[in-house]
Amino acid sequence: MNALLEIVDVSKRFGGLQAVEGLSLTVDEGEILGLIGPNGAGKSTVFNLINGCYPPDSGRIVLAGADITGEPPYRIARRGIARAHQIVQPLDNLTVLDNCVVGACFGRENLPLAAARRLAREVLEQIRLADRMDALAGSLTTAGKKRLELARALCARPKLLLLDEVLAGLNPTEIESMIEIVRGIRAGGVAVLMIEHVMRAVMSLSDRIVVLNTGRWLAEGPPEAVANDPDVIAAYLGDPSLMAAVERSA
Repeated sequence: MNALLEIVDVSKRFGGLQAVEGLSLTVDEGEILGLIGPNGAGKSTVFNLINGCYPPDSGRIVLAGADITGEPPYRIARRGIARAHQIVQPLDNLTVLDNCVVGACFGRENLPLAAARRLAREVLEQIRLADRMDALAGSLTTAGKKRLELARALCARPKLLLLDEVLAGLNPTEIESMIEIVRGIRAGGVAVLMIEHVMRAVMSLSDRIVVLNTGRWLAEGPPEAVANDPDVIAAYLGDPSLMAAVERSA
């Protein structure tokens, strides 16, 4: 596979805290890559570096062969990276459809209004939220708002989708439904980089997993190999959920 995203020796410090140090990783075209690690490992900082919220102190970030290091978020969105956030922030007083139209108008293709509305309807069908397209976004349940966050990101027509704990706060049935939706997104040709603490889900979905600890690369490989890595087990303080998650996802 060809690398879609390349992070090359990237570091970021906040005062006395070294949040990310010398990190290198790739996301291939059409791949689902899981990014895991203990709390405070630097995962969210990596996302903020990728989508331009923070400039790295050193290193490079390359998307489809173009150096995007330090570019602002709006330019990175136009290049083809979209993000679904852990803490959803829909435009509560707009309809579900209009929330998605915003994503389409300001995404990679910069669509005019009529085309944005057509795309928004298509995406809401894919995300299984079409029956709520005329409802105010603020009226949705937590699960509905999570789907809307995902739909709005997809309406930007990304090449790479950053999923930041989209399963947090969902019940087991809602998690299973979201897993199938993410698989469908990848089947549509969109690469996915996901941070997730629901181990069963990330182990089931990911082609590869990268593990961070204290801002540094710790391990990388297919889910089963990562779950059996002694350094990974030690980083998670011997948490047996990693291996159990692999067994359940097999």
